[in-house]
Amino acid sequence: MLTLESLPRVQRAIADAGLDGWLLYDFHGANPIATGVLVLEGMVTRRIFVLIPSEGKGAPVAISHAIEQGPWRAWPATWRRSSYSSWRTLERTLGELVKGKRVAMEYSPGDAIPYLDRVPAGVLELVRACGAEVVTSSELVTRFYAVWTATQLASHHRAAEAIADIAREALEYAGERARTSEPVEEHVLRARILERFQRAGLESEHPPIVAVGANAANPHYEPTAERPRAIGVNEILLLDLWARETGGVFADQTWMASVGAPSARAISVWETIRDARDAAIALLRERVGRGIAVRGGEVDDAARSVVTARGFGDQFTHRTGHSIDPRSLHGAGPHIDNLETRDERVLIPGVGFSIEPGVYLPGEIGMRTEVNGFIGERELVITPREYQSELLLV
Repeated sequence: MLTLESLPRVQRAIADAGLDGWLLYDFHGANPIATGVLVLEGMVTRRIFVLIPSEGKGAPVAISHAIEQGPWRAWPATWRRSSYSSWRTLERTLGELVKGKRVAMEYSPGDAIPYLDRVPAGVLELVRACGAEVVTSSELVTRFYAVWTATQLASHHRAAEAIADIAREALEYAGERARTSEPVEEHVLRARILERFQRAGLESEHPPIVAVGANAANPHYEPTAERPRAIGVNEILLLDLWARETGGVFADQTWMASVGAPSARAISVWETIRDARDAAIALLRERVGRGIAVRGGEVDDAARSVVTARGFGDQFTHRTGHSIDPRSLHGAGPHIDNLETRDERVLIPGVGFSIEPGVYLPGEIGMRTEVNGFIGERELVITPREYQSELLLV
């Protein structure tokens, strides 16, 4: 959030990047990064621009519509603000503000990182026509939008431990019911998990994934009462759960269990994804512990090389992990990804993410193991504290 207190750090980072400023743009919430940095309160339905100049080049300047001045009442009096009614005034004011400047915007060349590509092509054309050079704001977004506070990390820890307990209990319950005349169905177990979330004071933006057998080969499977599927003996069960405290940071985990003795095939797939996850963690621990830069794409490569070496490379069809920022489960910070996107951003202290390699064999079996990582100062934090090392037998 941009405040009088945070402004000097932001401006210093802009200067260090060789920029004249960071130009924030939004229209109707299309750029959640801009709205997250500015935190305006009230109705904002027209285009806004805010230029945060680099160190030594003055105070921030906002351009907003004449009929929407209320949301700016907390804008510091020492920061400039201009208003417009007509497009002519807007374009003239913007031109006076950015002409001849090198500015960062939420734009990703070639759409390499869609989570950053928030500014429409037409707006980029407008800014460039005003005489500005536009570059990506990716590193600024990582530093000033995606990092967690100590309070947020503590909240994440609490959510992670609660989710782990709920997952283990749900798997045990499914195993017990599988040996009765009334095995629990996927959608019923999902409802039980949601009830446990509520009891633990957690909220989730979407229900968890509960998938048994071949259903788990669909990474985004959704159980329903219209297509009930009982969880029986001698089957593999996947639980993918994510939740947070109100106002906190999400924790996101996937747990795997075998109801009864697993097949040799199941053990092979499980050991593949577990070892891939651990290879990613090992690379992170080694680099972070030595203070050496590590990029999200490199961590993806480390996990993917294990899966490929075991013969399942073509069945690992998604990135190894996604950013978890203070606001979103799938955030705007660095992703553990060199498959779906080319994420070359450095994993700096304060950022969080998932690590979740998976193997999916349609019509047969699907498995994923997921933990969360947080980059501390020369330290990698993995949550939950006790994560899965063996395929659970229930």
